[in-house]
Amino acid sequence: MQSYKIYPVGFAANSYLVTADGRYAVCIDPAQPRIAQEAERRGLSVTHVLLTHGHFDHTGGAHALQERGAKVGCLKGEEAIVPDAELAAAFGAYAPGAFPRFHIDFTFRDGEVLSLAGLAVRVIATPGHTAGGASFLIGDRLYSGDTLFAGDIGRSDLPTGSGAQLVASVKKLYALEGDYTVCPGHGEDTTLEYERRHNGWVRC
Repeated sequence: MQSYKIYPVGFAANSYLVTADGRYAVCIDPAQPRIAQEAERRGLSVTHVLLTHGHFDHTGGAHALQERGAKVGCLKGEEAIVPDAELAAAFGAYAPGAFPRFHIDFTFRDGEVLSLAGLAVRVIATPGHTAGGASFLIGDRLYSGDTLFAGDIGRSDLPTGSGAQLVASVKKLYALEGDYTVCPGHGEDTTLEYERRHNGWVRC
């Protein structure tokens, strides 16, 4: 398995291209349309897009990949805020409609193991940043979206967010057996064991 991190330009999130065979890939949180070109540059055909949540800074490139045949999925219930033009405007970064609209092709639930592009993707429901937030466990990597960051956790003051749920979700990730590289929605990678021991916001 290979995982490529696509760093954001401007106000956007980290995006990830994950491939088992170097030909077909899953994209987690396509923040910007350029992700489609990044995949092509690496010789990857993106078959599926997985959204950790529906905020516009994580979904700006979903349309570009969907146009190329990728199926877009999110946790059951999160499709209600994908995409939310009002929420985008609330950030003050982009006007409503700045990104082409896309649609959700499929949904998944907590605990499911998805077989996509030759990868086994374990779905972990992690509400709190949004009500339908999800994290994905693929091999030795945990894609945590805006739930868990290096030394930090996500915000919970946006629509459908909940501080209590967020703390419970972080503890749920801490409870996973073993250690994983944590690939967050923003910032640098970390490890689950480091966060268990040193995260100042949520302790084990």
